[in-house]
Amino acid sequence: MGFHTFDVDSAAKLDDPSRYRFVSREELLSLLDPRPGDIVADLGSGTGFFTDDVAPSVDTVYAVDVQEAMHDFYRDKGTPENVEFVTADVASLPFDDDHLDAAFSTMTYHEFATDEALAEIARVVAPGGHVVTIDWSAAGDGEAGPPTDERFGLGDAVESFEAAGFTVTHGATRRETFVCVARR
Repeated sequence: MGFHTFDVDSAAKLDDPSRYRFVSREELLSLLDPRPGDIVADLGSGTGFFTDDVAPSVDTVYAVDVQEAMHDFYRDKGTPENVEFVTADVASLPFDDDHLDAAFSTMTYHEFATDEALAEIARVVAPGGHVVTIDWSAAGDGEAGPPTDERFGLGDAVESFEAAGFTVTHGATRRETFVCVARR
């Protein structure tokens, strides 16, 4: 599997409310359990579709994306005051050690899933913090999302998070997606 990014020319598709059929706002917030004062990062934020759902519940949310053009799209539609843009690869985050209370990734894990990226997430998430990953499953039928040969399974994600020093506290495989919650 190779690294790729979402086509910026199709960015408007990332704001389609039908995306909630794969992970609802309520499910994401329940798994993430954001609290006032928390500092979190949306890894692969794209146009901020899910960033906007988390922002009202935390002190700061970093919209992390490797493509500056995605940030431009997000800025043009308007952003909450507590969103800070970070243009970076997940394998090279510009945060201090233990800076984040939590991080989340919605449908982008397959774009950055490397040992280096998981080690970097472990470096920046504070002890006791957690990471919520919801992504396209290799076990899916491919009706939506990337081709199945570009996806990972829940077992792959669990193995990678555990190798990076996390403890997986929740995992589930669904029709097209998987959920993995890992605590540092």
